[in-house]
Parts: sequence; C-alpha cells; structure tokens
Amino acid sequence: MEELTTVELRPEAGAGLAQCPGFSAPAVGRRPARTQSAMPLRHWLPAAASQSLRAGIRMLGEEADHGRLLLFSPVFLGAGAAFWFLARWDFPLVASLLCLAMPAVVVLAAGPSRPVLRASFLALALFACGMLSAQFESWRASTVILDSSVTTTVTGRVERREGDGRGRWRYILAVTGTEAPELKRRPGRITAIVRGADTPFEIGDIITGRARLTPPAGPALPELNDFSFSAYFDGIGANGFFYGAPEKDLEVGPQGARSTSEAMLEWLYRLRSSIGDRIRSILPGDTGAFAAALVTDERRAISNATTEALRQSGLAHIVAISGLNMALSAGIFFVGFRMLLSLFPGAAQAYPTKKIAAAGALIAVTAYYLISGFGVSAERAFIMMAIMLIAVFFDRPSISLRNVVLSALVIIAISPSEVLGPSFQMSFAATLALVSGYQLWKERRIRENALLRLPVFRPLVAVAGFFGGVFLTSLIGGFSTALFSIEHFHRLTAYGLPANLATMPIISFIVMPAGLLAMLLMPFGLDAPLWKVVGFGLDLVIAVAKTVSGWGGDIGVGRLPAWYFAIAVAGFLLLTLLRTRLRHAGSAILAVSTFILLILPVSRPPDLVISEDGGLVALVETAAMASNRENPPDFIFDQWQRALVLPMHHPPKMLGGPAIPPEGEDRRVRLSREQQNEARTAMRGAAAGGETNRFSCVKKAWCISRLSNGRVVSIIDNAAYLGPACDAADIVVTPVRLRFNSCRSGATLFTGETLRKTGSLELRFADTGLEVATAFETLSRPWMRQRAYDWRSNSFTESGLSSVSDSGE
Repeated sequence: MEELTTVELRPEAGAGLAQCPGFSAPAVGRRPARTQSAMPLRHWLPAAASQSLRAGIRMLGEEADHGRLLLFSPVFLGAGAAFWFLARWDFPLVASLLCLAMPAVVVLAAGPSRPVLRASFLALALFACGMLSAQFESWRASTVILDSSVTTTVTGRVERREGDGRGRWRYILAVTGTEAPELKRRPGRITAIVRGADTPFEIGDIITGRARLTPPAGPALPELNDFSFSAYFDGIGANGFFYGAPEKDLEVGPQGARSTSEAMLEWLYRLRSSIGDRIRSILPGDTGAFAAALVTDERRAISNATTEALRQSGLAHIVAISGLNMALSAGIFFVGFRMLLSLFPGAAQAYPTKKIAAAGALIAVTAYYLISGFGVSAERAFIMMAIMLIAVFFDRPSISLRNVVLSALVIIAISPSEVLGPSFQMSFAATLALVSGYQLWKERRIRENALLRLPVFRPLVAVAGFFGGVFLTSLIGGFSTALFSIEHFHRLTAYGLPANLATMPIISFIVMPAGLLAMLLMPFGLDAPLWKVVGFGLDLVIAVAKTVSGWGGDIGVGRLPAWYFAIAVAGFLLLTLLRTRLRHAGSAILAVSTFILLILPVSRPPDLVISEDGGLVALVETAAMASNRENPPDFIFDQWQRALVLPMHHPPKMLGGPAIPPEGEDRRVRLSREQQNEARTAMRGAAAGGETNRFSCVKKAWCISRLSNGRVVSIIDNAAYLGPACDAADIVVTPVRLRFNSCRSGATLFTGETLRKTGSLELRFADTGLEVATAFETLSRPWMRQRAYDWRSNSFTESGLSSVSDSGE
C-alpha cells in the first residue's frame, strides 16, 4: 500500500494562493484564509490595474489583427491638417519635411518585430503628411482677398450663376478689370448679386457694372466660424452686389474657357443650370426649388421660411446632396436594372447581372455627382458609393469601415481644408456611426421564430423591418451628428426623429424613384409628369417640416469649450472605429467629459460684443441683447444670439433731432465749438436719463448707453462726433477707419481700422480693468493677410492685439 503523505498548509501559503481568482483556501486551525474580497485596497488596486492592462494589450492586439488600427490613418492625417490650419503661424516647409522624414526613418528601421514602436511613428508620419497637404493646398489656392470694402466698376466673365426665385441672381465672376478706383490687389474671382436684370446672363458672358464689394466675413465672435477661411480655399476674394443691372459687353461676346478642363467645367455648369431651370419651370415655388436642390444642389431659390422649417425639424440633410441621396439613387438604379435584366433568363444565366447592374449604378452616380456642384458632402458620398459599387466587381463586402476610411483619405488628400468644415465632419460622423452600427447588427445573435416565417406575417415583418431600420438610422444619425451640430451651429433639434420617420418613406418610395426616372426621360422631353409626382412628395415633406418646426424643438446650446469638443471627438472615434470592448473606452470618455462639462461653472458671458466692421454693437444681459440697430443684420446677429443663447432683442430708443452735419454731407466734416457742446450735452443727457443697458440713438449720428456697472458706451456713425463721444463715454466705437486709435480724454477707442485687424471683439469688465478677446491675434495666415494690407503704402503692416491694448490703456 502506498503511504499517505500529510502536507501542512501554512497560513502564509494560503494567503498567497488566495490571491488567485476563484481560489478559496480551507480553514487552518482558527485562522481563516484571505480571499480576494478581503484583500487590502492597496494590494487589490495594483492587481486590478495590471489585469486591466494585460486585457487592454490583448484586445489591442486583436484590433491590430483585424486591421482596425489602419482605420485610424485618416484620423492622424486629418489631425495634422487641422493642426496646421489652426496654428497661429505658418510652419517652414523644411520643418514639416523633417517632421515627416524622421518618423519615416524610424518606421523603416523598426521593422515588423516592434509593432508598437512602428505604429506610433507611423501615426506621427501621417500627422506630418497632413501638415504638408494643408501647406500645399494653401500654396495652391493663393487667393487674393479684398482688403477692405470698396465701390468700384467691375468687369468680369460669368463662370457660374444661381437664381433665388425672387428675381435676383448670384454670379461667380472671373474679374478682368476694375475702374474708379482701380484696385491694386484685385481679387481674381468674386460673387455678386444682380437685381433688376430682365434676363439672366449666360455663362461666358462679359459684364460690367458699378458694384459694392466687401471682403469675406471673419468670425462673428471670437472662436466662431471664419468665413474668409472657406472663401480662401474656394477661390472667392470678395462678395458684393451691383448697383442696378450690369451691362453685357456685346462687342466682346461670350469668351471661351482658357483650358480644356475649364471648358468641361463650364459645360457641366451650363447643364446644371439648365436642369435647375427646367425643374423650376415645371414645379413652381418652394416645391420646384426643393426638387432642383435635390438634383443640382442649387438651394438659394428655397424660401427662408421653408429653409428654417427644414433646419428646425432636422430635415435639412435632405436638401444637401449627401449619402442619403447618393445611396437612394444608386440603390434604386442597381435594384431596378438588375430586376430588368432578370426578365431575360438567357442573359441572366450567361452574364453576371449583379456586376452589370453595379456598373450601371456607378455610371448613374457619377452623372449625379457631375451635375451636383461638387460639394464636399456630395464628393464624400460619391467616393463612398463608387468604392462600394466597385467592391461588387471583386465580390468584396460593400458596406465596411474600410470603404469609409478610403473615401476620407481621398478627400483629405485632395482638400484638407474640409477637415474643419461642418459638412465633412457631420457627414463622416453619421457614416461612421451607421456603418459601425450596421456591423454590430450583422454580428448579433438571431433567434428564429417559426411563427414569423408564416406567409401571412411576411408583409408585416417587411414593413416592421423597414420602419425599424428608418428608426435606428435616424436615431444613430441624430446622436452621431449632435456634437458637431452644437459646435458649428450652437443648436440641437429635439424632434428630428419623428420628422425623419415621417419623411423617409416619402423620400425613398416617391421622391427619389420618380426623380431618377424623370432625369432619365428628360432628354426626350417626357419628364414633366414624373416631376409632378416628385412635387407631390416634396409638398408632403415641406408640410411635415413646418408642422414639426411648429412644435418648438429648436434648442439653443451655445458655444462649447475647445477642450470638450476635442476630447468628445476622440471618444466618438474610439467608439466607432474599434470592434472589441476597447470601444467602450470611447463611451467612457464621452460620458466623463460631458459630466465634467455639466458640473463646471459656466464661463462668464461678455458684457459687450462688437462686430468686425464696428457697425453693430450689443450689450449682453441675462436673457437678451440690446443693440444699436433697430433691424440688425441677420447674418451677424443670428450668430450672436445662437452662440450666446440670447433669443430676445431690445432695439434702441430713437431720439428726435437731425444729425449734424445733415445727411448727405461729408461724414468727416468738423463741428463748430457750439455744435460740439450741443452734441456733448445731448449725449450725456441721453446716457444719464436713458434706461440702463439700452441704447439711445440719433439716426445716422450716434448711440449711447450707460451699463449697469456705470460705464458708458458710445457708437458714432459719423466721425464728426468723435470729440463729444470721447468726452461723454468710457468706450467709443466707430466704423470709420481713422488714422489714430486713442481718445485724448482717455476713453477706449475702437475704430474701423483697428477692428479690421483684430476682427470682432468681446469685452468683459473685470476688477483689474477691461478684458478684450479678439477674433484674430496675429495676421500671418494666408486667409488673414489682407487685413494687414495698407493701400496707401501698398504694403502689409503686422498688427493685432497690441493696437487694442494700447487704446485701452
């Protein structure tokens, strides 16, 4: 017999084994063994952290094995481009090339044996590539932007045109000359509005007329969208309007394009314009404008009321040619063409009808893109659909994150400036979320139900599946774009889900199929009945939009802190691009950053905001703004109201009495001593007797207000009132471009010249003095340099915050 060996269990050994998960040591004597739950916190936390680290490394390796790390390549490329665009100065080309060369050498030297090191430096190399692509795009654009507003005679060649349905036409002109005055820095291309013309001008016509031109607008407030940035990369150097209808140069006649590519583009623009005119001639009003926008992306003819209803109801994405339009047109053509081929059994058996239908759909989508105006949303959707249809040729999965990533890489390589735009961000956010959600849906566990397979339930299952898909699509799309909607538009749509549920069947089954058939029959002149069907569907969509917008679901959110947007985007990318449980780190980042945002104290709003031209000033209160204009310009004031979440407006109190000098005389004429005393007395009386935080104004002369803290603010439209305003107020604002920037009385002075260099301003009164936030700190970037140009010396003079600080001392 074998002898039984007795082993003594010591307490120390039991305690050591107790650290193993699932092990419970037996009792020895009267002393119980330690379990994991009884471990001291100082021992358990390092063990849990070590275990989590090992699990994270294992899941990261799984992500790498599935190629998910490759999906982050456009993220690093786009981050590099965004970093270059948001920097205060241009980086030297040599420095950018070194930033690319050094990581590339490390990647090549590391080899496959060091995957972590290699992946890290590959990300740095992609970041440097993004910087270089941004730099090259800026050099390639080289747009000359008008330095200041001017009235001149413009001669230009019509490149594009678009009507607004109310007799006004917006033209893009290639400027060939200016007179009275002749501009030293003449923009190469401008946009100009023409009113009162009997017939619209054709593309290629040479027109001449007296026009008022202004530079592209900067940020309405610091940290808001800079419209001059997008104008620079679109090649638009000025915006304006003609005084009366310009004249067509009949002697020269229409001029041809300078190159074959320009000739092809002009032919496409003519075709696009003719298609839009044809649709609007069949369908009147907003219905025709809506239908034309779905085909050609010409949206100006849609009325402001309908546009706002679509925006407030969350249906504005239907108007833009994006993934929805492209997917529906490609899907309808693909399915319809394949069904048509299936009617011929011989052809269906002899030829790959699926690939033939994909080729036909690819041709249809390409034609759609060519007449769409080449918007970034249409470009992204076209590239995405083209990749999906080409994947059918090679029997590869059509819907995948790799296709989304490839389209993002192409767009960033071609137009890296689009990375900062709302169209790029929102379209790719929605696409990423939808494709990720689709892949999770495919991988779900399906429980078969024999009852649902009965023939009587199949129609119900199909209908429920369709509306369930629309519900999930709308829900995912709404949540994924909410962050970017707040960042760029400072608003959220509360009722977008029911609006999309109501309109998606109309768009999918009525509007897009009928519109596709109408476009196919348009060359034969048989499209009118089908456009009537499209109009019927769009009337229903407009009715839904106006009904939902009447529910009041437009929620103002205001500006987001820069740190929150960056962190939230990083969390969103982790959530959508990863497949293992590591993606929940993205959910945690979103949740924690949102919680911190909610508990942090709200930043103090400004006390005073000033537009970049000095013509509009507003005093900020708890729930309203009081401006110096009875009817402030919507373009600027709407941005102020949304960014500061102040829907109410208090107009100024208009005082009697004529302006001195009378209207029509020289705005820079000097006042006599008696007139100055009279103006000074009137200003001080209005400030003392007027309502606090409300402007009192004399039309075309001056406005003044006393703030709740006792400070007095004055705005003068006429430089003749500068002396009295400086004596009566603590802060003086004027749109006139004066050669000096200080008041002899010590009051802070903001002039048209200083505001041109600093952009819009936010002023806060603190115990330490006046705090000034400017839209621009330096003017060294290409899309800002025109603000530092001096036409008198024909040179650039650098300026920025120092000019404001000097005036406020």
